[in-house]
Amino acid sequence: MPDYHDDLRLAHVLADAADATTMERFKALDLEVETKPDMTPVTEADRGAEELIRSALRRARPRDAVLGEEYGSEGHGTRRWIIDPIDGTKNYVRGVPVWATLIALMEEDENGDRPVVGVVSAPALQRRWWAALDRGAFTGRSLTSASRMHVSRVKGLEHASFAYSSLTGWEERGKLDGFLELSRDCWRTRAYGDFWTYMMVAEGSVDLCAEPELSMWDMAAPAIVVTEAGGRFTGLDGVDGVHGGNAAASNGLLHGDLLAYLGD
Repeated sequence: MPDYHDDLRLAHVLADAADATTMERFKALDLEVETKPDMTPVTEADRGAEELIRSALRRARPRDAVLGEEYGSEGHGTRRWIIDPIDGTKNYVRGVPVWATLIALMEEDENGDRPVVGVVSAPALQRRWWAALDRGAFTGRSLTSASRMHVSRVKGLEHASFAYSSLTGWEERGKLDGFLELSRDCWRTRAYGDFWTYMMVAEGSVDLCAEPELSMWDMAAPAIVVTEAGGRFTGLDGVDGVHGGNAAASNGLLHGDLLAYLGD
């Protein structure tokens, strides 16, 4: 069995450096914000954090490929680092502390291309979550100061907490009726949004969540944290993994119910 401890430790070092960069510019009055072609915002902090991570990876893992939200893909090989320098940029530019740097390592083997290491670091919340393949999922301030996470054991929707990011995406996908029906049938529904939703599933405070449109960098790190916590992470087509362009995550016990309302 491969040991990804060194890769996980490197991901923490990368996250530490990114946190310093993003926190320095968080709530800065002169923060530079631009609009990308897809009409989403990008800040100097997004670009600075990704540049920093890429530079460190070139030194520490020169043979590995890299895919990032701001600067695309570089390199080739069976190992690829996936970077979202700031997941939740809209929150970041408005001074809302719910944003995080997502760092994952994906590796290609006989089981396909899948995340094997993931770190989700939310410095404004003073929270961090991480996981490595077959090593469990943890939260804490460091590798040596952490507690293990496990998904909930809720079995019925009438007792379940469902989380989401927005309504418009479900309407565009033609799934708004299913979304509203699921919301009515669940005990509680809240829009925590972005990475935080998946971390709550991993911690067991939320039981199921879904998003209709996502990129690889949005999913790779959260996916391994959820699955190593005992949950399930699929596309809306029910296929396990992060290649579907959308996501459904749950404690596993409720996954069939979730897909019955929102699945393709």
